[in-house]
Amino acid sequence: MLAPTHDLIVSPFLDEHLVLRPGDSRGVKVRAHHYLELRQVATAGAPVPEWLRKAARQRWGLDLDGRPAGEALLIRDPAPYGHGRASYELNNGCNWACDHCVYGAKRHEGLAWAAREKLLHILRDAGIVWVELGGGECTIDQHFPETYALAYDLGMMVEVLTNGSTLFRPHMLDLLTTRRPYRLTLSVYGATERTFDGFTNRRGAFKKFMRGLAAAREAKLPLSLSVVITRENAHEAPAMRDLAARFASRVREYSHMSPSFAGDSEPLAQQAPEYLHNRTPFTGCDAGHTSLNVSAFDMASVCKVSRDHPIPLLKEGVAGLSRLGDIADRALQRHSGCSGCTLQKTCTTCMPLVTLYRKAGSSLDRYCQHA
Repeated sequence: MLAPTHDLIVSPFLDEHLVLRPGDSRGVKVRAHHYLELRQVATAGAPVPEWLRKAARQRWGLDLDGRPAGEALLIRDPAPYGHGRASYELNNGCNWACDHCVYGAKRHEGLAWAAREKLLHILRDAGIVWVELGGGECTIDQHFPETYALAYDLGMMVEVLTNGSTLFRPHMLDLLTTRRPYRLTLSVYGATERTFDGFTNRRGAFKKFMRGLAAAREAKLPLSLSVVITRENAHEAPAMRDLAARFASRVREYSHMSPSFAGDSEPLAQQAPEYLHNRTPFTGCDAGHTSLNVSAFDMASVCKVSRDHPIPLLKEGVAGLSRLGDIADRALQRHSGCSGCTLQKTCTTCMPLVTLYRKAGSSLDRYCQHA
């Protein structure tokens, strides 16, 4: 697999124009006329303009002196419908069996490579700049290396959601250091082998996680850790936080479980009541308008939770996404018992998630203040 040639991505994003460095979360905003200038000099084979060479040195310590713009810059086209972010579930399968998992039955299945290659080009043409690769456990998918590399080479900023179990393998480290993700997100399920292995229902999971985590840190990959607290590991919550803080500056904590995407209630039983806290009111989101989710079989939906009326991307292409905004607006409308609720302005749950709770037969106290 050849190394990528571009140093920077130049792309419209929503109402802005950005210059991005693959593998780095920091970017530079530029004006529309600068974006057009960079398109022109890249097409003409001219050198990178001095103003961008200076900005690249200041932002990333990157030397572009003497570099042809067409070689150093990957110029992205404007998006037809305003979408800029996507999550793509490569494969529903996983090598762990966590009881809190929202995917339910985790079958090892996904698109063949030819279809997946076409799908990634559709996402590129739709304007996707930031893409999150997940699953399941995406790194055990047979086509993960090609999928990751192509998303990167098409000019996307790639985040990988992984359990970390494969990160220590030489081919994986080579892939992720040659084409660096802008973020590598792992979940912490325990601070000891006994708790971690029990949480994942897999003997040896903790050793693989720690080995992968250490290898990623040694390779200076941009780590983000999610501390997941349930009744199975709540007794180790302080130690899990300490572990996460030792390896990453970006740490998030999750204790509110949701039903599975199929509406099963099993994940809710894993919640640790003493770690549930008041959440901020839901005031709306741009899912479906500026972002989308793609299932393992090419079905585009508003988000991971709101999967109704999916759009078959391989069949309809970019044009199919023209309907996604209207689908999102309908999905977010309050209905049934929520439509006249006097607590709507302080409600913490979006309607698609409410629908999942209801489908799972969950009690009101899981998602509604009227409990």
